[in-house]
Amino acid sequence: MYGWTGNILHINLTTRDFRVETPGIEFYKKYLGGKGMGGYYLRQCATLPFDHPNMAISLFTGPLVATIAPTSGRAHLVSKSPLTGLVGDASLGGKLATQLKRAGWDGMVITGKSSYPVGIEISNNQVKLCRADHLWGLSTQEVHEILSPKKAGLACIGPAGENGVRFASVTVDLHHAAGRSGLGLCLGVKNLKYLLVEGQGHTRVKDLKGLKEAREEIIRLTAASPALMGQYGFSCLGTGAVYDLMDSRRMMPTDNFRATRFEHAATLNAAAYSKTYTPKKYGCRGCHILCKKIYKKVNTKEKRQVAMPEFETMSHFTALIGCRNKDLVVEANDRCNRYGMDTISAAVTLACRREITGKNYTKPGLLSLLDDMALNQGEGKELNKGSLAYASAMGNPGAAMAVKAMELPAYDPRGAYGMALGYALSTRGGCHLRAYPISHEIFRKPVATDRFSFSGKARIIKIAEDFNAVVDSLTACKFIFFAAGLEEYAKAYTAVTGEASSAQDLVSIGERIYYNERIINYLNGFDAKDDDLPQRFFNESGTSGNQILIPPIDRAKFLAARKKYYDIRGLTPSGTPLESKSKGLGLEWTNL
Repeated sequence: MYGWTGNILHINLTTRDFRVETPGIEFYKKYLGGKGMGGYYLRQCATLPFDHPNMAISLFTGPLVATIAPTSGRAHLVSKSPLTGLVGDASLGGKLATQLKRAGWDGMVITGKSSYPVGIEISNNQVKLCRADHLWGLSTQEVHEILSPKKAGLACIGPAGENGVRFASVTVDLHHAAGRSGLGLCLGVKNLKYLLVEGQGHTRVKDLKGLKEAREEIIRLTAASPALMGQYGFSCLGTGAVYDLMDSRRMMPTDNFRATRFEHAATLNAAAYSKTYTPKKYGCRGCHILCKKIYKKVNTKEKRQVAMPEFETMSHFTALIGCRNKDLVVEANDRCNRYGMDTISAAVTLACRREITGKNYTKPGLLSLLDDMALNQGEGKELNKGSLAYASAMGNPGAAMAVKAMELPAYDPRGAYGMALGYALSTRGGCHLRAYPISHEIFRKPVATDRFSFSGKARIIKIAEDFNAVVDSLTACKFIFFAAGLEEYAKAYTAVTGEASSAQDLVSIGERIYYNERIINYLNGFDAKDDDLPQRFFNESGTSGNQILIPPIDRAKFLAARKKYYDIRGLTPSGTPLESKSKGLGLEWTNL
């Protein structure tokens, strides 16, 4: 077998048993890897609670991992979200995926629950469970320092995942996070503190010459992309480069999405952080874009490298909560990372609290609340359940800016109607990455669309969802598709695996993978009533100005676009899967 190793590791933490599954090539061609394979195994236990011992946590690489294909160093983590009850998944960077593949594994499926804290350590085909009592309660930073992974890939949880935070994250190689969906808690309820992997093998490539050609095409396209490699692109400024765009487009979520422009934004952009902290470039294994930024923190107490905030963190810890302090944003980001806690959900929940209580934040007060969330103490016991649970407990559920209980990222949907539709329909909840319509509505790639129109958006969202499902199954980086396309990655896939494939072939696989997620959510009771936005966006205007009007979203047009999407996706008018469509995609229809 080329591209794939042909081996999937199954670990039962209750019985401490290991077994190896060796699926045939048809299974791999059907689901590719990453998100696709993770969704396959989640479907087997879809209706179980997230904390049931038989609930699976899957970590899968893709066929391009550990090859010279650009951005091939990613993996995908999949389980059931403690925050939403939906499909819970996240793409993760670092070197974990490469090490797992080099160790001889396409991925792993973890079930059961240990009676005490453990870590999983893998060295090629040697697998062992190690006691982790001495690491329980420690931050992700401290775990990294103690285990000193060097060449190995390390994923671990912090106190947030141990203490029941519904939006706890998993930290990989210190500076990378599987942030959304609460996957850190999925590990925590199994008493799984860390995963350490090292391998010395290599991925077999069918056509090395063809892969080199595909790689060269992708690198050339990337070099020509201002959004990625330009003076104001991701490579130079990180994802924070988007901050100024959201400000100029009047769609920066402000004061818990009650406004769409923050008057102090110009002094809090990526260039301001770069000038203050002079960070250096950093990235995932196998990536030449290097969109992450880290700086060396030096004071009387500590000397260590700290990750700079990503765009969503920059925006939500400033405009959304009324903060003008860059140092506080950097400290809040670092604290969330060390606790293992998603910054988007944390910030939106704090913004929700600010609206309900009318209380502004001081630096000590905000950091103290983050501590309380992660340590499950004081007011944090309610806040760490997420904004919807908190707002409902406070008698004001309308203040929760979330879709299907997942907090919204830093793109106000009143300023981009494709984003509005994408939020509502996402199988993960309030997520911008399932379809990422910002690419064409704001970046104007591959072509510009009218951001204040629903025309054509239903079909665009459906195609983009299928497209991104493929990207997360090949386990490439979404950012590179600002420049390259699936045509180039189909060439890379064919060269690596020897399986002839076109871009359209891959999109068809993506459609199967995404429809499977709609089935999983349907099995958990989700339908059209959940494919919706907070009423604020239909009832209240954004902040107009500079010849840009930000009116409320027309609900009738939104519902018409949603209905059109259901028709195109092959769903019932209630947003539920159809037997004929499911079987046509090669998906089982049992227990439905």
